[in-house]
Amino acid sequence: MHISLFLVWKPDPSKAASKTSYSSYPSTTKSGSSWTVPSYKDRSDLPTPRTEGEILSSSNLKAFTLSELKNATKNFRPDSLLGEGGFGYVYKGWIDEQTLAPSRPGSGMVVAVKKLKPEGFQGHKEWLTEVDYLGQLHHQNLVKLIGYCSDGDNRLLVYEYMPKGSLENHLFRRGADPLSWAIRLKVAIGAARGLSFLHDAENQVIYRDFKASNILLDSEFNAKLSDFGLAKAGPTGDRTHVSTQVMGTRGYAAPEYVATGRLSVKADVYSFGVVLLELLTGRRALDKSKPVSEQNLVDWTRPYLGDKRRLYRIMDMKLGGQYPKKGAYAIATLALQCIRNEAKMRPQMSEVLEKLEQLQDAKYNVTSPQEQQGGGAVGWMTVPAFGEWDMKNGAVPDYSMDFSKIREMRKQNKRELSRASIGGDEDLLAQQQHKAAAQGPAAKADFAPNAAADDHRRPLHAGHDDSPTA
Repeated sequence: MHISLFLVWKPDPSKAASKTSYSSYPSTTKSGSSWTVPSYKDRSDLPTPRTEGEILSSSNLKAFTLSELKNATKNFRPDSLLGEGGFGYVYKGWIDEQTLAPSRPGSGMVVAVKKLKPEGFQGHKEWLTEVDYLGQLHHQNLVKLIGYCSDGDNRLLVYEYMPKGSLENHLFRRGADPLSWAIRLKVAIGAARGLSFLHDAENQVIYRDFKASNILLDSEFNAKLSDFGLAKAGPTGDRTHVSTQVMGTRGYAAPEYVATGRLSVKADVYSFGVVLLELLTGRRALDKSKPVSEQNLVDWTRPYLGDKRRLYRIMDMKLGGQYPKKGAYAIATLALQCIRNEAKMRPQMSEVLEKLEQLQDAKYNVTSPQEQQGGGAVGWMTVPAFGEWDMKNGAVPDYSMDFSKIREMRKQNKRELSRASIGGDEDLLAQQQHKAAAQGPAAKADFAPNAAADDHRRPLHAGHDDSPTA
């Protein structure tokens, strides 16, 4: 459903019902998904706007019949349903890898089939836009569209299946295993490569709906951009922007685009900066479950991003303190540049990509022994990680450590916490709580004797997934 007050916004993917971790498959509703794409030659030769007949006659895509897709998905049976979004349902299917004909369940190539709800002109327009762009643009960091179906009022899209689902699910879904720092950096670099490819194409493409749910992950966490229903051809000649109806997702859309309808690639750069913040903090771009001052991720994080001393206060606690401080600060600084209010002051995506790739250098990924083993510094004292006493000389850790050491660790934590509370040092208090999270149950069990009373003073906690689940 669109809410329209001079602006047209896509539904928030976090509010869309989902059945499994695959709730975010590419959709014209702007919800994300996931597949695996084989290597193929990059292509960026998009022609001028074409008619619907010219688009659908493209030799790059398979034109499926509705009957074929019914056979591929077991007649769209409920047990084949992967997810649901505002504009359609996504089903798991199987097709022959060579002929692309339907095959028996469990044999052939796994695909994801999105069946659009009959929503009228807008849904059809976005379906056609996706066929147009993904039928021609090929890159290792763009999702692969295999084919489409146009049968009466039925509009379907067939994508390659990506087993790891969307970045959104990994960051925000309850019970999901936390992504390591290395994986987060890998995802950011892959997504940046995809956007940079679009922006630097001979015929520039503005993605217009970059967000965590539209970043798909293959079995090795390689990132692909999906859902091109809102993609727009960039300005030509001496023009700096294109004027268009404002469409996108709240929290990710650039302020100048929302205010004026003037769209440029710098709007994508802003959205990329927001996703960098989500990777750093583990929080959604907009989260109504947080205190009012923390609901907008950009507004909440901005004062911390350029401050090395206070950056830890917004870092995702699910990282457990296991991230390189220099690398984290570099990402924060880059995000701050991307979310600048003045579009012309933001970097190009090619520059963003170059800086991200530099962060793979070892000097940005150096962690202290305590961080590597899950330990951390509490106040002025470095506390070993749980079992670290038995890890010298490559020995297997013995987690039945001397409990007198555990008790002493707890006492020290309490003393430092008391010292910070009495002195009114909120920065120190937050730092101690943050570091204690990395020490495991031994240190954390008695760290905050009155956690409820202290929680409102602590700005750090994991993102909350308030999306409904089946």
